[in-house]
Amino acid sequence: MSGSGNILAIDQGTTSSRAILFTASGKSLSFSQTDLLQHYPQSGWVEHDPEQIWQATLATMQDALSGQQADGIGITNQRETVVVWERATGKPIYPAIVWQDRRTAQACRDFQDNGLEGEVQNKTGLLLDPYFSATKIAWILDYVEGAREKADRGELAAGTIDTFLIWRLTKGQVHATDATNASRTLLFHLEKQEWDKSLLELFRIPPSLLPEVQDSGSYFGEVHQSFSGKEIPILAVLGDQQAALFGQACFKEGMMKSTYGTGCFTLLHTGNQAIPSKHRLLTTVACRRQGQTTFALEGSIFNAGTAVQWLRDKACMIQHANETEALASQADDRQQVHFVPAFTGLGAPWWDPDARGAILGISRDTGIAEITRAALEAVCFQTRDLLGATAADGGPAAKTLRVDGGMMVNDWLAQRLADLLGVVVERPQTTETTALGVAQLAMLESGIHKTELDLAKQWSCQKRFLPNMSQDQRDDRFQAWQDAVRRVRS
Repeated sequence: MSGSGNILAIDQGTTSSRAILFTASGKSLSFSQTDLLQHYPQSGWVEHDPEQIWQATLATMQDALSGQQADGIGITNQRETVVVWERATGKPIYPAIVWQDRRTAQACRDFQDNGLEGEVQNKTGLLLDPYFSATKIAWILDYVEGAREKADRGELAAGTIDTFLIWRLTKGQVHATDATNASRTLLFHLEKQEWDKSLLELFRIPPSLLPEVQDSGSYFGEVHQSFSGKEIPILAVLGDQQAALFGQACFKEGMMKSTYGTGCFTLLHTGNQAIPSKHRLLTTVACRRQGQTTFALEGSIFNAGTAVQWLRDKACMIQHANETEALASQADDRQQVHFVPAFTGLGAPWWDPDARGAILGISRDTGIAEITRAALEAVCFQTRDLLGATAADGGPAAKTLRVDGGMMVNDWLAQRLADLLGVVVERPQTTETTALGVAQLAMLESGIHKTELDLAKQWSCQKRFLPNMSQDQRDDRFQAWQDAVRRVRS
């Protein structure tokens, strides 16, 4: 494709919507961000206003494109979060239910009690947990008056956030998703790469409600010229964690990345094999391009950056997140304080939706510095939980971990991660790896780049952190963490 050689990435996340215009070399030309409000109508419930998501996405896209040209657009999004809307008007019938939401925990337990988790996991690679989309969609159909009848008549559409944005950007011309987002719904058969009829019946979701599943790199229609000044093709869609895997140039089997934002997510590239997990990790689509699917083993932690947000917004111990680095370095390292941030339950490998957060081991000498350090260390310990489960599933032992996300600007945290994992931690030159990843996939589709090897050559390490802690000390601290988790779960 001839043109500017630039690609716009729309990065619709849990706490903000962003748009970044990238050159072919991966340089950011423009950046725009709008924060999002989260709503908590009940304990364990988390919602977004879909109209705010749409307006924020539109505003940041237009701001980033101001005075600039783009040959295409890539969309990456918070996964599992769902919207149901009217086909005729495009109006949502209920707020977006966010991936962190736990309202369908009892429904998931009921399915488990009926012995259905094995069948679901064999087909989808996922566990029966309210984290995923299917029970959220079913809840909306049951809760909103008349919704199920409208769905049965084909009057409603549903999808994850990428699908909702594609519908709006194309003015209702395209109802589609990609294979990575579809693989997070509990409705997608990994081997067949299609919606599964028996799972749709199990969750009582009409097939007409769901989008067409396309390759991650493919044509998703044109952004209407009224939104962007001219029609721009949407050429790539990836769930945010798969986009980060792509942006970290983890194209080969055995490569691993870990993202630290609202939650924490590790993905191990497993090539063209969907490896079933025996240790409660998730088997998921890494990317689907030109009809070829690659897979990953994923560990999902629900609360990482949210612990820092809690320190700032609720406990009022800090005013800004950037204070945590200095506070953690000042903490008394002899104190064994543990912060288990189970605000919305525990994710992998525990999958306990009823667990709630706790701070353990405090004494009269414990202060803000020690609690802050414990909040940051929780991220490291949870990552070790995931790496242990990955190794137990037969994945290669990680010697190097590529990291990204807003929390990783903190040098103290990156070093502590290396110390407590016993692996080399690499932080890339480009920190916006999620947006970069989907932009690079769009570049492949547009012909700006020819192969993944071209993209791998662009990746560079900004800083490398080497482990500097004895194995005995590392293991002792991890055992104390596991004890803290047991107390929260019981």
